[in-house]
Amino acid sequence: MSIRTLASGASAWRGYEYYEGKKVLSFSQTGEDEYTGQVAGSGSAPYQVKINIAHPRQSKCNCPHADGRRVICKHMVALFFSAFPEEAEQYMEEVEEYEREEEQRMEDHYEALRSYVKSLSKKELQDQLFEALAELDERGRRYYR
Repeated sequence: MSIRTLASGASAWRGYEYYEGKKVLSFSQTGEDEYTGQVAGSGSAPYQVKINIAHPRQSKCNCPHADGRRVICKHMVALFFSAFPEEAEQYMEEVEEYEREEEQRMEDHYEALRSYVKSLSKKELQDQLFEALAELDERGRRYYR
């Protein structure tokens, strides 16, 4: 497991955005598996970040999300991507691949839905439409007059 894979999806994405936005102000390798740096945040003072790539849960950041907790925050991810830009590139390739696959799943879903609707008789189509409208109406939405 790495800093990137242990981070939540939101922290990984925001960390990538921080990396791309050059929010990592400085960093240096401080040990065989350790890096420290300063990462700009929403406040005026940058956050102090330390990552341990061999033991990611030992990484630290003084941001409100991670301070005193064993979680991976966006600042740690940004520092990780700065130290290992090939990981940032791989991450973006994986995001783009996921988006392509998701788009294909949606296209397949709508094609199956289109085929299903075309297979219905007029009576079946009317019944299905009535059921859908009744369900929407029960949820408090009225789409007909």
